[in-house]
Amino acid sequence: MGIERRHWALAAAPLALALLSVTGCDSTSDAGAKPAPVPSSTSVARVCAEPAAGPAKAPAGAVAVDPAVAGDLAAKTKSSPPNTTFWLRPGKHRLAPDRYAQVVPKEGNRYLGAPGAVLDGRKTNQYAFGGTARDVTIRYLTVQGFVAPHDEGVVNHDSADGWVIEHATIQNNSGAGLMAGARQRVRASCLRGNGQYGMNAYKGEGRISGLVVEGNEITGNNTGDWERRRKGCGCTGGVKFWAVDGADVRGNWVHDNRGAGLWADTNNNDFRIEDNVLEGNDGAALIYETSYNAVIRKNTIRRNNWAEGRKAADRGDNFPFATVYVSESGGEPRIRARTDKIEISRNVLENNWSGITLWENADRFCNSPANTSSGDCTLLVRDTDRCARPAIATAPLYADCRWKTQRVDIHHNRFVLDTSVVRCTAECGRMAVLANYGTYPDWSPYQGERVAEAITRKQHNRWHDNVYIGPWTFVAHDPSRELDSGQWQGTPYQQDAGSTFRAQDGG
Repeated sequence: MGIERRHWALAAAPLALALLSVTGCDSTSDAGAKPAPVPSSTSVARVCAEPAAGPAKAPAGAVAVDPAVAGDLAAKTKSSPPNTTFWLRPGKHRLAPDRYAQVVPKEGNRYLGAPGAVLDGRKTNQYAFGGTARDVTIRYLTVQGFVAPHDEGVVNHDSADGWVIEHATIQNNSGAGLMAGARQRVRASCLRGNGQYGMNAYKGEGRISGLVVEGNEITGNNTGDWERRRKGCGCTGGVKFWAVDGADVRGNWVHDNRGAGLWADTNNNDFRIEDNVLEGNDGAALIYETSYNAVIRKNTIRRNNWAEGRKAADRGDNFPFATVYVSESGGEPRIRARTDKIEISRNVLENNWSGITLWENADRFCNSPANTSSGDCTLLVRDTDRCARPAIATAPLYADCRWKTQRVDIHHNRFVLDTSVVRCTAECGRMAVLANYGTYPDWSPYQGERVAEAITRKQHNRWHDNVYIGPWTFVAHDPSRELDSGQWQGTPYQQDAGSTFRAQDGG
């Protein structure tokens, strides 16, 4: 698991949201060219600064919880039947002073916070809500100060199914603020300042289906700076998704996270990522890695990847670090989803460090030592051991043992770069489709330029009908081939048909 880059040496319910309106430009094109329509404006949740207030009085039949009694919430949960509603009075609620003290809900329980209700772990308790009960609801509650270990989470610690988290503030915890199970709904909530992730959508056994992440503000996460502490761990950002089969991620404001904003890593499928504002994240706004079938549309993406992109350029790394990074991911008609490709359309990307990179590591495949996905195989080959000599060299395993960047359709987007805003002189305005030279392991059937040729010219990856403003360049096949727009549009690459290019915005 974790992001795979370069390794050249190895070749290795209605929502009561407060909204922030973000206005974009209507895209126009030069005379005679096709327009690239994009959203003229989009609204995002500003819920951290303006959280919705919970009920000031206990609803009929609810069990009231007293903040003056340590452990009252956990004790009343234990003594009450399933499907009980709990109302947390205003004030700071505590659990017992034991690291493993937590609330273990029963099926169908509902937890409602009054205005000012906070559940505080006091840097002592690891988890707030855990257990395997389904269909638990948490609303209008602030959860803070818990110290979950690395890769674990505070709310829904055990990734139980059917949970609803709405109008909640989950902040200033270690680990992940929130885990996720199947059919989970996370709406109108503030996931802020957590040590590793705002949310870690991970279930140890099985896949997560039917996940909705809607109208949230996800900001300032990865305060622990885990990529520095564990270099290359691929374990940070606003939200991380693992083996999620069907997700709608819409109307969120994902900003100022250390690392990536949204990161789908390893055998995710059937994502719709739309109408979000992704901005000011230190790394990529969006990474879609070793995954399948997604629609990424009508997002506003701006000022991302400045920290990580500049750092790479300063050390002389010529890899095209991107703001939208599609790594070993593509459309696959054999895997059921609402689309059979990756479609990236009608987005505005403005003043990010570079644009979109489509990448494949020739040495990363099932059963290869260079596969960073911890022994996982593709969704087409469940038994990793099948991907070995001699069978891997012939059909169908030659194709099916790889996560392939294929059937990516990039169209009707607006790409704007002002280098005086980004404060860069080179390596910051690139689009790319490329792979490395395959060398490893010695029995790999993907050695040489096979993968680079395939991703560039044979796997139906296509840019078209986009608008470019600013000094954009293009990389094809490998990092040494940097092209201008004419070369990019010409033979043999023939990309960006119907697109327009301008040196600067005309208004």
